[in-house]
Amino acid sequence: MALARIGTKGQMSISEIADIEGLSIPYAAKLLSILRRAGLVTAVRGRGGGFCITRHPREVTLFEVITALGGPLIAPDHCTRFTGQLERCVHTGNCSVHEVLDGLAGYLGELLSGTTLQDLIDSEKAGAGKRKRSRSLTTALLYDKMQRQTGNGGRLKVASSKEKNRRKGYASNGR
Repeated sequence: MALARIGTKGQMSISEIADIEGLSIPYAAKLLSILRRAGLVTAVRGRGGGFCITRHPREVTLFEVITALGGPLIAPDHCTRFTGQLERCVHTGNCSVHEVLDGLAGYLGELLSGTTLQDLIDSEKAGAGKRKRSRSLTTALLYDKMQRQTGNGGRLKVASSKEKNRRKGYASNGR
């Protein structure tokens, strides 16, 4: 975030970034190396050199940064990597957990793809001096997305047991 705050015109040394972000110098160097390989930052050599962000913060999404640093949010081969004692997961082809993980990955991907570094900077500025905000940027984004999806003000409708049984075709016994 330190590089995003100064934009494409400024640059900072690894030690400055580490100090501002509360990281050790070796860890900051490792992260910057990864971000450089992903094309998100560039290194300027020589006296007065350092690192700078390659694009304006409004053009860099949180999805790009997070996937550059850690790969996909939920690995596509998750189910083949965690099979227990068997060669293949016993639920392959009919896995409700896989559907949930896919949906979660898609939802998070959309949220992060729609959030730029500039959004985070603006959120920090709006919250400057406030210890606690009633609604953070993330909460606002989630709320707005839920509102668009559900059409009922962001509230999720939870079906009662009676409604669930009716949908399954069970006869109601009047309770």
